Amino acid sequence: MQRLKEIFTDRQMYRAVLGMLAFVTVWYLLTAVFNLPRFRQIPNPLAVLKEWVSFEPVSGRSLFTGEYYLDIAYSVGRTLIAFSLATVLGVSLGLIMGWNRMFFDFTFPIVEILRPMPPLSWIPLAVLILPGVEIAVIYVTFIAAFFATILNTLLGVFSIDRNYFLAAKCLGSKPKDIFLNVVVPGSLPFIFTGLQIAMGVSWMSLVAGEIISGQRGLGYAIYEGYSLFQYDQVIIYMFTLGILGYISSAGIRAVGRRLMSWEARRRGA
Repeated sequence: MQRLKEIFTDRQMYRAVLGMLAFVTVWYLLTAVFNLPRFRQIPNPLAVLKEWVSFEPVSGRSLFTGEYYLDIAYSVGRTLIAFSLATVLGVSLGLIMGWNRMFFDFTFPIVEILRPMPPLSWIPLAVLILPGVEIAVIYVTFIAAFFATILNTLLGVFSIDRNYFLAAKCLGSKPKDIFLNVVVPGSLPFIFTGLQIAMGVSWMSLVAGEIISGQRGLGYAIYEGYSLFQYDQVIIYMFTLGILGYISSAGIRAVGRRLMSWEARRRGA
């Protein structure tokens, strides 16, 4: 009960609600009241909501249809696979690159050359090399998240005060102990920042990959709705993507706060 009371009396929550109401109000005015030329084909928020909760939607997809949740399942599954691979490989390589100077010299130029390449540019090669369309879409999503993760992890290692390494050596710590007890914990703030960025770019790359190469999923449904002039469906799926992205980023932040409670105490938060 105390937690619920804190939530309902939190000023930040009220500001967030007011911000959302202001956004919806402007959207309604532009599409339903002023009916500006560039917004005439954009459905107003009431029409979108009606279609979203309809038992018999025009587009065939709503909160009460299986197609809607099947598209969500496809996209969530692809994102989780790609993000998990990017987390394991990106964090591991970033830690090793920051810890081992020789390994850094070999790998950093390759990372810096490949990192600026847009994820969409990998789609033709992914379709040609990888078996099946599904793996190609996951690969494009993985590429986007991988470089965000590896770079932030590397910056996290470089941000650690060198005095910590000297102190650990003076106390007789072995290299393995320094890596596990100094490098990994010291990099966590940057790692979790990178994971939040990686999750965001994962969703963006996933949608692009599904539009070009997918056969199911949220991105494919957005493109299908646009092609069939079902703009209600386009907006519904856009908001669905936003909600899923917010939930996934919030989950990462929650895990980060739990693993880095020492960092919050250090800052006096």
